[in-house]
Amino acid sequence: MKRLSTALLGVALALPLVWMISAPSVADDQKMTDASNVKTATLAGGCFWCTEADLEKLPGVIDVVSGYAGGTEKNPTYKQVAAGKTGHIEAIQVKYDADKVSYVQVLDQLFRHMDPTDDKGSFVDRGAHYRPAIFYHNKQQFDMATQFIHDVDALGIYKKPIKTELIQYTTFWKAEEYHQDYYKKNPIRYKYYRHGSGRDRYLDSIFGKDRQKKNMTLIAMIEANSHAGKMSSSMSNTKTYSKPSDAKIKQMLTEMQYYVTQQEGTERPFKNEYWDNKRAGIYVDIVSGEPLFSSTDKYKSGTGWPSFTKPIDKQFITEHKDNKLFYTRVELRSRFADSHLGHVFEDGPEPTGLRYCINSASLKFIPKEQLAAMGYEQYLSLF
Repeated sequence: MKRLSTALLGVALALPLVWMISAPSVADDQKMTDASNVKTATLAGGCFWCTEADLEKLPGVIDVVSGYAGGTEKNPTYKQVAAGKTGHIEAIQVKYDADKVSYVQVLDQLFRHMDPTDDKGSFVDRGAHYRPAIFYHNKQQFDMATQFIHDVDALGIYKKPIKTELIQYTTFWKAEEYHQDYYKKNPIRYKYYRHGSGRDRYLDSIFGKDRQKKNMTLIAMIEANSHAGKMSSSMSNTKTYSKPSDAKIKQMLTEMQYYVTQQEGTERPFKNEYWDNKRAGIYVDIVSGEPLFSSTDKYKSGTGWPSFTKPIDKQFITEHKDNKLFYTRVELRSRFADSHLGHVFEDGPEPTGLRYCINSASLKFIPKEQLAAMGYEQYLSLF
């Protein structure tokens, strides 16, 4: 069916042919019976072998069927669709329990497993019959899909503009039986095709090689982006930050605080003010007062320094290569005061997988109860 490279095809054919008979649809029928709010989504994201496999992994999805949509020919065959003469697109029809998963979450799963920017095909498979599309069944689906595409495009995580087409749903034709659950029936052939298609390499380049472990959704990214935008707007209207003269800084800071922030020093682990602080509040730059981290993102790393999964707003932190040791680290500095804060490492917990390892001496803690009085009332929503 798909265009494997000659080498991959040779290897695949050289392996023993393994046929795995898919289990009867009793389980799916039971899911359908148990669910009282079953909805349908019709989607296209390239090869339906892959999109069927990816969407069936989403909790709340009851069943996924491979087929064809968007064309004029009645009951088309794969050969006709592949020839590009019927106007159909390889598609999947997803039945899901709307009490467990939303339509937007279904779209999220699709977008994180395809290239939504390629309207000329999909990875190794070229032609309009492989292009990405959302076949909306009603105005509500159209509105949700339109907003979702707009929000994802605004994230800027893809290297090109999104070109996923919105098409009004008419008819879905089920594909030939040998295409259904292909990844289960022919696991070896499927894995060789998928590897050779370049799909997963592309997804790794967009979401990172640890994307499956992190499982960071686009919805979560959109929410974080929206929150950061609101925070930035609020901050721009309330406070400004600047760096005092060196003489003033020396008057303000203790010897350790000056050593850390101005001379890029490091304090001793477990012997600093905030490594074990559990109070609710935010941490600001000791020099300028720039808001840097929240107790809601603080966790016990076991390193002896305050550790966070993310900053309050990345606009207040700059990153720099640090080659002072035998390997390259990423140094963190505050944007306006240019204070040395610490470093960021890729060994943190979910959802970011990052560890912002910060010197207590570079921070000032503002308890939640004092946020409004200290001019940080916009951060009360964090608690």
